[in-house]
Amino acid sequence: MHPTAAFRETDQDRLAGLIARTGLAVIIGVEDGRPRTAHAPVLFSDHRLRFHLARANALTSTLSAAGWALAVVTGPNAYVSPDWYGAEDQAPTWAYLSAEIEGAVRVLDQADATRLLDDLSAAFESRLAPKPPWDRSKMSAGRFEAMLGAITAFEMTVERLEGVRKLSQNKSARAQGQLANALFERGGENAVALGRLIMKG
Repeated sequence: MHPTAAFRETDQDRLAGLIARTGLAVIIGVEDGRPRTAHAPVLFSDHRLRFHLARANALTSTLSAAGWALAVVTGPNAYVSPDWYGAEDQAPTWAYLSAEIEGAVRVLDQADATRLLDDLSAAFESRLAPKPPWDRSKMSAGRFEAMLGAITAFEMTVERLEGVRKLSQNKSARAQGQLANALFERGGENAVALGRLIMKG
C-alpha cells in the first residue's frame, strides 16, 4: 500500500468496480520464503475472488499447500510529467489505480470449476456485444473436459481489500485540472480514463 493516506482507497464498491472492469490479477503466493506469481482472469463478488491456474503452474501447488494468496489488480495508469501541473518544483510521478485482495484460498471441485469457467466467459463475452456470445457448447465433444482437467480453480475468501487511488489529490484544484487536460491531450485509453477520474475528484 502507498504510505500516503491521501492515496489510500478503502471504498469497497469502487475497489470491486476496478476488479470487475480490469478482470485480470497478478496472483501471489509464497513457498520456502520465495514469492511465486501468475496472471489470472478473476471474478469478484460477495467477498469471494475466483480464478484458475494451469495445473502445471508452480503457483498452483504453492496455493494448494499454503491455502493463502494475495492478488493485485492494476487499473488505468500513466506517467505524469512535472510540466503538466503548471507549477514549479514538482517531480515526475505516476497516476494509477490498484487493488490488493488477500485471503484464504481453497481448491474448487470440478462442478464449481466448471461454473467458474462458464461465469468467466459469460462476463467477458458480454463486453463484446453486439457479437453473439461464445460459450462452451461451441467446442468439440470432450474438448472442454480435457481442458478442465488441465487447470485448478480456486476461491479466495477475502480478508483484506484495499487499494491505491493516486490521482494527484495532494495537488491544488488548478494543478489537477491542468494534469487532466494534459492527459486528455496525450490520448490513449489509460490517459483519458485517468483524466476523467481526476476531473470527477
